Amino acid sequence: MSDLNPSRTLIYRPFAETDLPAAHRLSEAVKWPHRLEDWRFVLQLGGGIVAEDETGVVGTALGWRLGESHAALGMVIVSPERAGGGIERELLARALDGFGTRTVFLHAMPGREPLYAAFGFEPIDTINQHQGAAFRPPLISLPPGERLRPLGTNDGPRLAALASRAAGYERGAVTDALLDVANGIALDRDGELLGFALFRRFGPGHVIGPVIAPDALRAQALISHWLALNEGMFVRVDLPSDSGLSDWLDGLGLPRVDTVVTMARGATPARDPALRAFAIVSQALG
Repeated sequence: MSDLNPSRTLIYRPFAETDLPAAHRLSEAVKWPHRLEDWRFVLQLGGGIVAEDETGVVGTALGWRLGESHAALGMVIVSPERAGGGIERELLARALDGFGTRTVFLHAMPGREPLYAAFGFEPIDTINQHQGAAFRPPLISLPPGERLRPLGTNDGPRLAALASRAAGYERGAVTDALLDVANGIALDRDGELLGFALFRRFGPGHVIGPVIAPDALRAQALISHWLALNEGMFVRVDLPSDSGLSDWLDGLGLPRVDTVVTMARGATPARDPALRAFAIVSQALG
């Protein structure tokens, strides 16, 4: 639907905490699953811009600085009644102005790639969204000497380091915030932390992510742990299409329901080749 009344007065201003209920209603209007608590979580890690007319908030864009050289952009929504009026473009321009020369990442919904390309973004990956409640978790055997264990109180810095190595840029602030709202499991070998997976409330159910591991087998073990503990619950996993796990999840009863494009503006990060993120935190935070 295009903007039926483009003459309405628009203002753009910083996103305030008091805007959360209006932003949540906006995401409901476009059929996004986020709870008000999910909005509050992502806002506490960054900031954003709202577009507002006399009816209230009609557009949002949030951004997150990830260290000194990278950033993420997400929660870009425009009211269906104001679509096509240039609001999304203006929100993007204003949000990006605050990032300077940082490399910026985002996940493009279907049909939005041309707009982001106009701002210098290029596709670098795709993310498959899997979800469901009728899954059948398998038992995955780990290599000798390795085990899964609950996260300890002193694991935080090591988790942040693993997440940052897998991404190629700073993920410490995001990881620390997740530990306040998520349960976690660690992959351990004689006290050495090899990987981890977090599990938290999101939308109508729960989400597994991030999942950081050296290889697909160990990632499967981490994911299977959470599935086995939560049979019959609605669970979501967002993972890179080249992770090698999409067909596996389909076979378990967690079908792929959507695919989005990861886009970046700036230099490609230097990831640690011995480690990777087999599932992301969210399509907003990466």
